[in-house]
Amino acid sequence: MKSFFLFTFSTFLLSAFEQAAASAHYDKILTHSRIRARDQGPNVCALQQVMGTKKKYFSTCRNWYQGAICGKKATVLYECCPGYMKMDGMRGCPAVAPIDHVYGTLGIVGATSTQHYSDISKLREEIEGRGSFTFFAPSNEAWEQLNSEIHRNLIDNVNIELYNALHHHMVNKRMLTKDLKNGMTLVSMYNDQKLLINHYPNGVVTVNCARVIHGNQIATNGVVHVIDRVLTAVGNTIQDFIEVEDDLSSLRAAAITSDVLDILGRPGHYTLFAPTNEAFERLPRGILERIMGDKVASEALVKFHILNTLQCSEAITGGAVYETLEGNTVEVGCDGESLTVNGVKMVKRKDIVTSNGVIHLIDKVLIPDSAKQVIELGGDQQTTFTDLVAQLGLASSLRPEGQYTLLAPLNGAFSDDTLRMDQRLLKKILQNHIIKVKVGLNELYNGQELETIGGKLLRVFVYRTAVCIENSCMVRGSKEGRNGFIHIFRQIINPAEKTLHEMLRNDKRFSVFLSLVKAADLDDVLSRPGQWTLFVPTNDAFKGLTDDDKDILIRDKNALRNILLYHLTQGVFIASGFEPGVTNILKTIQGGKLYLKTVNDTLVVNELKSRESDLMATNGVIHVIDKLLYPADLPVGNDQLLTILKKLIKYIQIKFVRDSTFKEIPLTFYKINIIESNVQPIIRKEDPSITQLTKLIEGEPEFKIVREGETITKVIHGEPIIKTYTKIIDGRPVEVTEKKVTEERIIQGPEIKYTRITAGGSDNEEKLKKLLEEEVTKVTKFIEGDGHLLEDEEIKRLLQGAPVRKVQPTKRTQGGTARRRTRLAYS
Repeated sequence: MKSFFLFTFSTFLLSAFEQAAASAHYDKILTHSRIRARDQGPNVCALQQVMGTKKKYFSTCRNWYQGAICGKKATVLYECCPGYMKMDGMRGCPAVAPIDHVYGTLGIVGATSTQHYSDISKLREEIEGRGSFTFFAPSNEAWEQLNSEIHRNLIDNVNIELYNALHHHMVNKRMLTKDLKNGMTLVSMYNDQKLLINHYPNGVVTVNCARVIHGNQIATNGVVHVIDRVLTAVGNTIQDFIEVEDDLSSLRAAAITSDVLDILGRPGHYTLFAPTNEAFERLPRGILERIMGDKVASEALVKFHILNTLQCSEAITGGAVYETLEGNTVEVGCDGESLTVNGVKMVKRKDIVTSNGVIHLIDKVLIPDSAKQVIELGGDQQTTFTDLVAQLGLASSLRPEGQYTLLAPLNGAFSDDTLRMDQRLLKKILQNHIIKVKVGLNELYNGQELETIGGKLLRVFVYRTAVCIENSCMVRGSKEGRNGFIHIFRQIINPAEKTLHEMLRNDKRFSVFLSLVKAADLDDVLSRPGQWTLFVPTNDAFKGLTDDDKDILIRDKNALRNILLYHLTQGVFIASGFEPGVTNILKTIQGGKLYLKTVNDTLVVNELKSRESDLMATNGVIHVIDKLLYPADLPVGNDQLLTILKKLIKYIQIKFVRDSTFKEIPLTFYKINIIESNVQPIIRKEDPSITQLTKLIEGEPEFKIVREGETITKVIHGEPIIKTYTKIIDGRPVEVTEKKVTEERIIQGPEIKYTRITAGGSDNEEKLKKLLEEEVTKVTKFIEGDGHLLEDEEIKRLLQGAPVRKVQPTKRTQGGTARRRTRLAYS
């Protein structure tokens, strides 16, 4: 009857434990282990054992499927889950382990050394008696690994030292693993010494960094957890340890200088990776002196070695990233028995447990980016850039107290031809990769201009998944240092030097396209400031085009404009700024759509591969193609034009709708900004049937003839815009106020001719007055504020070469008021 009661009681406790433990990490991992071993029979758990060691783990999914722990191959073992046992002739572990008092349970779980020491130290009577205890029992291997001198001292004084040591492993209440919360502090039964509990997401539970390897063995008067090491008393803080440890004197000096040492004396759960004196001695003297002389840098250095979480070595079964007190992260991992930091074996001694955390001694100083100079931020993939900056003397210009941004191309961006350049030219190239101010990634915006130490202005282009500067786009890896940022780029940055029109004019490959642009009166568009993307067909795209064909195209200016403006879109679009493999739809000035994507680092437009992309101009970018583009949905209504287009375009079927016409595209898609100073133009509007003459008094007078019946440039004034913004000049913010008036030019009709004349004296004035008597087409002339009517033919004769006497023009209007000058700025 007694056995039945004990069996029922133990089954009830285990059932209650399993239901209540549903949310505990240890118990979740144990449940997964049971699932993995379900083919082995009931109540069997699957474990992983690191090859060559006795270490066994209930593994996470990650370790299980990798078949490794800490980078070492692990074999699979099948054992009875805690609390169960085998029965002869039966599959799996169908029986519940017998329940006994704590002393007897030590034998059940195989902790026979602890059981023996409990016997000889007179602890047995206590743990066999009444009470509710938690016993963290060291395994037999843990006692064997204990320092021999400590072990001998315990055995030599069993009634006091050994008895107290065992009491230090006990808590005066039952605590299952589900009750052992991360960061909890328990009070042991010896002198109220603290036991620091950590319960990690990977299922590992530690007490003073000793790992629970067999948990929740229920006893009638408590519970037993087997741990992998003997616990020692913990009394000092991390600060206390640093202050008395001779091998940490350099760290102590840095911590005192930066006012960080006091932090390590406060209550908490810290992990300190403590560099030894030898580690500090390995640093270049100049770097160490600079950091120690800079309180901000030294504070960053010390805090970079501190985690605000307690990471015991036994809890680390794979790599994980942790945030430091400095703000950046480190990766802590393991390689067999060794701990690694950022992938490097550097831990000399691990798990020095204190009352507010744990210390791991390392043989290398970790320097955070925030304590480095900007030139020191370059990684393995930017060594060519950083080496060249040093070799060409540019590193010395990066003052520690300055603020800079380095735009560092990857090593592969530097071709052999580039590296063989004249050093003076190479230096200029590198100067254009150093910005005068410190600019972070989140401070960059589309349209921004950044001034380099070489004096160039670089444009920023921001896309959905990329940030580009001129022709080159960033890759991941931006870093912030003590005096600047470094951003990583795919290619060498080439600042634009010429306009789109100048680039076409200087490259013979584009001569046919440029001639058509000129015939369509579009060369002005490509010459003015703006933001354009132009797809330029080479001369190969026009093979088979005869002079007669070209004349037909040119005569139909409306059709020609539709074709050419289908190659132009508003905005600057860099090929590497597109998300790979994703189609991007751009609306052209013609109104049709272009379909762009990048495939294997090649730009594809309307399924045509670009032969060369990202040729930067001051007002846009050129992508070179070898076919003429044409909108597939735009019909042609002229047989001759259809024949010509079929010669040039064979990759799509061109629609033919007889007598259909191309829509007229007025040149209203680009604007002129007028920046006002102190002079205003003088303009008078007349009836459209009357020829107009406008005089602008600014130095030598200039007249404009507009003939009857011609359509002229129409100027539409917008409201003045007053813009105030802050511009960084020589590293200092300066407030700038700019007033702009926007005008939109609508240009139609034949070319407007301009002729200069000289304002005449009194003889010319009399001659002009006599001509006013006849009724002719009239114009208005503004001289000194007075209007005079003149005959059109006589004006033409005067403007086209009639001799007149030149005099110095007056610079003031009637009444003595100074006229305001107007300067045109195009965008």
